[in-house]
Amino acid sequence: MVLRSIVCLCTALLLGTAVLAQSNNKGPSKKAAHEAPYEAYLFAYFTGNDKSEEQIRFALSKDGYHYQALNGDQPIIASSAISSTGGVRDPHILRGADNKTFYLVATDMVSAKGWNSNRAMVLLKSTDLIHWTSAVVNIQQRFAGHDSLLRVWAPQTIYDAATDRYLIYFSMKHGHDPDKIYYAYANKDFTDLATEPTQLFVEPGNGACIDGDIVHKDGKYYLFFKTEGARTAGLKVAVSDKLTAGYVLRDEYIQQTTDPVEGAGVFKLNNSNDYILMYDVYTKGKYQFTKTSDLEHFKIVDEGVTMNFHPRHGTIISITAAEADRLNAQWGSVRLQGAHNPVLDGKYADPDILYSEKTKKYYIYPTSDGFTGWSGTYFKTFSSTDLVQWKDEGVILDLPRDVRWGNRNAWAPTITEKKINGQYKYFYYFTAAQKIGVAVSDAPTGPFVDAGKPLIDQRPEGVKGGQQIDPDVFTDPKTGKSYLYWGNGYMAGAELNEDMVSIKPGTTQILTPDGSFREGTHVLYRKGVYYFLWSENDTRDADYRVRYGRSDAPLGKITVPANNLVIAKDTAQGIYATGHNSTIQVPGKDEWYIVYHRFSYPNGINLGKAAGYNREVCIDKMEFNPDGSIRQVQPTHKGVRLKSPARKPAARPGGAGDSKQ
Repeated sequence: MVLRSIVCLCTALLLGTAVLAQSNNKGPSKKAAHEAPYEAYLFAYFTGNDKSEEQIRFALSKDGYHYQALNGDQPIIASSAISSTGGVRDPHILRGADNKTFYLVATDMVSAKGWNSNRAMVLLKSTDLIHWTSAVVNIQQRFAGHDSLLRVWAPQTIYDAATDRYLIYFSMKHGHDPDKIYYAYANKDFTDLATEPTQLFVEPGNGACIDGDIVHKDGKYYLFFKTEGARTAGLKVAVSDKLTAGYVLRDEYIQQTTDPVEGAGVFKLNNSNDYILMYDVYTKGKYQFTKTSDLEHFKIVDEGVTMNFHPRHGTIISITAAEADRLNAQWGSVRLQGAHNPVLDGKYADPDILYSEKTKKYYIYPTSDGFTGWSGTYFKTFSSTDLVQWKDEGVILDLPRDVRWGNRNAWAPTITEKKINGQYKYFYYFTAAQKIGVAVSDAPTGPFVDAGKPLIDQRPEGVKGGQQIDPDVFTDPKTGKSYLYWGNGYMAGAELNEDMVSIKPGTTQILTPDGSFREGTHVLYRKGVYYFLWSENDTRDADYRVRYGRSDAPLGKITVPANNLVIAKDTAQGIYATGHNSTIQVPGKDEWYIVYHRFSYPNGINLGKAAGYNREVCIDKMEFNPDGSIRQVQPTHKGVRLKSPARKPAARPGGAGDSKQ
């Protein structure tokens, strides 16, 4: 056992609007009637399998459904300061029976070392949720008889009123035996285990059990846990009248999805008799929330849940308004006062923007980011009337559900609106499994229906390297013809047929402008000139940036100016990796804006290569010099604010034109 005293490392850089949060009912409470009521919720979580993601993070919610990450979704405690491995996972937080002490336990583990690599857990204690003392308990070293121990996973704590002690329960695997759930009592200081680990629950079929979560309700203890096995994995419940014995297994699986899940967590809603059962749908990179009043019947409530982060296995507790204010004062929003960048809450990248004639709104279509190794599998869209306030319109295309030919790597979409036979149609081009597809809808928010096969799934003739990713659709305002551009390592372009879901034979051209081209082609038209923009360097590079060239035709030769930077990092402001852009023209005006992503601010630059999949979307004004050259854009935190809502654009043919009209 190792004991440390720590202060949470990451203080808030700049404070924004207060957000509030929530709590669990994990055992009998001593809360007196005169004490402050629970008005918010606190979510403790980690975010992934990279070492930089295996750290404790906090988020707050006022209603239990809408969560905002604290500290910019960065750790509130450095794992290196509290663990023996340098990483922690599966944080569980509990309010003590005295209602003023908080207990937090976590798996002491770095997954890169293997799933059988850890023997320890981390115990933490705090009276203010800000400052924590910590201890490491290595089961194999602390107790005899555990020579074959392979792993110790997902500890949780519950107050045992019968003994006036805190009981910690966790799963362990020894040799070839399955994972089993054990318990031990903590010592008075919560720095060690005071009793030998004892098996808590015996699965009737001697199957594996992990990720236990115990809820006390109406005199009974409900043990939620995950079973293991190729065909038997899922969430089940065992019920007992006693905390440490007598659990009877219910037969039914309780998850409300066919996707793999783990990390069940139950919390009671404030001022309600209802509970939320949440679990980590880990192959989708998201949580599913279900509601119950009896801990037996569960109804999905996903549509009402939002998060500006991607949590993995964590827990939620109720907190008071004062506690929420204290957390917000310490780690509140990092958004600068008066700043509008980033424009979207959460991690998103590769933004494509559209102004819809049908709805008179702007829409951003990004890559859903924050997934290790760019492993996201779904696309969302956001709407706005002023380029400042954006509404999350939800998932518009889910690869595993909607696309049979590619279920991974949902990247870099692009969209165009076409009026066909008097009806508006929306053609949405996207990357899946390093292939490009197209889906069609009657509305900018979907639902979108995939064409059923890739539009582009191989390199153009003459190209020997690179990937078939990053599509960009452009409609020429002079002719009404539409074109598709794509490529990583090369730039290709081709005319689309009138059906917009197929390439016109014989029109594909290799357009790679020069050696600075990496990916992310974007085309716009202004005053007789076709502008080609692209991203230089790797998206994980702080010097990821945008350059441009000019042409006199949609598939013509691109001339590259001597000074052709469009936007680049600004180290003085802490802005890095400004790239993969689109642009938008304010309807009826020669007023342009660039939409791009950057490393998440302020701590993305400290994530190493992981910064390349922890990005955020920004908008800044883009201006042209009198000679038609693009003036280099200064990236800002302030962003933009339109003086008036979107207006109907001028007639397209022969006009300024917008690549998305």
